[in-house]
Order: sequence, then structure tokens, then C-alpha cells
Amino acid sequence: MNRKISLGMAVTIVILAMTVTFSITMLLAMRLFDSTVSSVKEKESMYNKLAEVDRYVRGNDYYDIDETVLYDRLSAGYLLGTGDKYARYYTASAYTDLINVQNGTLLGIGVELAIDQSGYAKVTKVYTDSPAQEAGIKVGDYITAVDGNDVKSMSGVDAVQTRLRGESGTSVNVTWLDSEASEHNADLTHSGYTATTVDSALLQDSVGYIKIWQFDGTTPSELDYALRSLTASGATSLVFDLRDNGGGILEDAISCIDLITPEGTLAYAEDKYGNRTLLGSSTGESAIALPLVCLVNGNTASAAELFASSLRTLSGARLVGTTTMGKGTIQSSPQRLSDGSAVVVTVAKLLCGDGSCFDGTGLTVDVERSLTADEQTSYYDFTLDTDPQIQRAVSTAQQLSGTTTVGGVNEAASSAAAEDAGADSEVSAESESAAESEAVSESEATSFEASSEAAESAASSNG
Repeated sequence: MNRKISLGMAVTIVILAMTVTFSITMLLAMRLFDSTVSSVKEKESMYNKLAEVDRYVRGNDYYDIDETVLYDRLSAGYLLGTGDKYARYYTASAYTDLINVQNGTLLGIGVELAIDQSGYAKVTKVYTDSPAQEAGIKVGDYITAVDGNDVKSMSGVDAVQTRLRGESGTSVNVTWLDSEASEHNADLTHSGYTATTVDSALLQDSVGYIKIWQFDGTTPSELDYALRSLTASGATSLVFDLRDNGGGILEDAISCIDLITPEGTLAYAEDKYGNRTLLGSSTGESAIALPLVCLVNGNTASAAELFASSLRTLSGARLVGTTTMGKGTIQSSPQRLSDGSAVVVTVAKLLCGDGSCFDGTGLTVDVERSLTADEQTSYYDFTLDTDPQIQRAVSTAQQLSGTTTVGGVNEAASSAAAEDAGADSEVSAESESAAESEAVSESEATSFEASSEAAESAASSNG
């Protein structure tokens, strides 16, 4: 039986609905107002404090104030005060230089540098057909001055590289010392050259070695070429050297991982509210079936850590070296401000495909191989044949593929005896030849070491 609602009842229901809606709206509005007022009061307090400091300084400071420098330092200090250790402030000129470098307007001289114990900039890589190569600068040389300015007075490698940059056709005066400590000086004209991010070589006739310096737009194609070349040359295992790789462009790192791993999820971005966004997956179409090793250290960071973690999770790769940096966050692209400056802030946490996160902890290795104090001093002098960490990675790769040579096993056993061998025992147990190495006599070990040293001394320096 249908019942009709009286007009009075209908009006009452409408009034109740309006009352409830109004109450909820007012409650939300009051909360928003309270939040806004609180925010306004906090900002007012901050501005009042800055104004108070400004009044006192301008009224009493002996020195004149450079307004541009003051505003830049205030902006940089604000980001520092947020507690975001990866936030960065670019002055207007620094941001312009950044854009020009990315666009190819500003060019370097074609070298990679590192500041070692000497305090000068040691050349660790020279690019083909670059101004540096044409001038005769070689790996192992030291750049001591740029345009007459002593390198020791500059604040780090980035400052040296900045001094070396210039527009195409312009020149920079460079002073350097060669391997015999002979000084050279030349004006190098900036011109185009190809800056590669991947180097590769076949070691001990069976181990494919791939050094990835950083991840950018050219890295996926360079890595693909290296993988094809090494497998065609008969590589039975692969070693990826990610030491000192600070990351780069995350999307390009994910593309590189896709070239190697089987099908699977690779990474998520998680915002501060816990919301996750899928960053990429591997199709598995070009999965590498060979045993894999990733060589890492404390300067392996961000996208490079994701690369190593993904290869371990999806492809069973072994990590050799030392614990990585632990930078598992994602930063924004530079946000340009009205005066031409720019800021970068952390926008999300980087999660691996399995949901794990290495931020703050880094990736622990499967085979520990740290450098001794003497080895650290000689770090930039090592070649592919003399680098003890590369030797350990190669030995691990050979054990995984079952192609370990007696000399290779002996090197691993000797290194393990000099340091904590706990992590290595698991890998050694997987190889029958590794067990046999324990039976090598002392005289044989001496013979193997002498042969290894002879081979190392004959090897040429690798760029």
C-alpha cells in the first residue's frame, strides 16, 4: 500500500537535510580557517624575525650588503632548513648554465675528473675526439690550473668542471702534469665530442665487463650495444661496475634494467601520504640468461642502487664490493622561479619492485670486498687488470658460471684470507673449483701470484 508524504513532512525533511549540510560545511570551513590562520601566523612570525634581523644588520653592520647574494643565500638557507638533504637551490646564473649544458650550448673539454690526495684534479677518463684528447691529455694526468687559477683553490670537482666549460669556439687555458710530472700548458678550444656513459671489455676471455658511469638519455642504447657485443664475443657471465655512479635519470635507468631482467615490476614512487605510483616494469623480452654480478661501493646511489637491486631480485645477480650510499628518494625537476633562479626538492620515496626501500640503509653486498688504506690511495691508478675489486667481481662471476680458473680462485682465496671471508664462503661453496683452491700448496700460490703480478705490470692503463 502506497503512503503519501504530507507537504509538511517533506518540508521538514528538506530543512533537516539543509541543516545537516550547513553544519558539515561550517565545520569544514572552521577547520580550514583555523589551519589557514595558523599558517598565516607562522609565516608572519617567520617574516617578522627576518625583518628584525634585517633591521639590526642594516643599521649596524660595517660591510655593505650585496642584495643579490643576500637573497640567494636566504633562499638556499630556507631549503637547508627544511631538512630535505637533497633539496637544492640554483642561482639564476647557475640555472642558466645547467640548461645550457643540457642543451649542448656549454661544452667541457672532454674529461672526467676526481680529486685525489694530491688535491689536484686527476683525469679518470678522456672522451674520443675531444679537445682534451687532441691536446694530448691522458688518463692519469693531473689538471693543476684553469685560466691561471690553481685547482686546489676550487671547491671540488664540480667547480673545476664549471671552470672548464665554455661556448663552442671559445677557449680555456689548461695547465696539467703528465705521468712523468712534466708540466704542459695549452689553450683548448671548446668543440663538440661524443660523451659516452658506458665502457665495456672482455676480461679473461669469458667475463663481460661493463662500466656504467651514469644513467642518461644515451645509456640504454649504449648498454644494449655493449651487451650484444660481449655476448657475441663469447661472454659466459657479466660484471656491471656501478662504483661511483651517483644515479642520473631514473627513467633511463629503468629502461636499462628492462634490457636485462625477466618480466617483473621494477619501481614505485611513494608520496608522503603512502600513495604509490608505478614507475616501470620489465617486459622480459630481452632478458639476459647469463650469471650477473654488480660491483658497488659507498658512492653507488639512487638509480644505480635501483639497477643493482633489481638485477639481484629479478635475475639473481650477486653484489660485490661495499654497502651502497642509500639514496632512495626522487627529486623534482628544477622549478624555475620568477627571478630566473630555480629549486629542486624531494617529492617521493623510491621503492623497488618488491616494495623494499634502500633509503638510509643502502644495499648490503653478497661478497664483501673493501679497499685497504693503501688500495684507496691507489684507487685511480688501478687498471682493469690490477683493480682488486674488479678482480673479486670477476672471480665471483667465474664461480657462478663454473668457468673459474685456478689463478682466479687463488686470488679470491688470498683476498678472503686478508679480510672477513664470511660473505665469500657462500659463493665459494657453489663452485667445485673454489673448494679445490683450498688445497693449493704454498709454493703453487706463490707461483700464481708471481704470474698475476707479471701480467698486471704488462697490462696497459685503461680509460
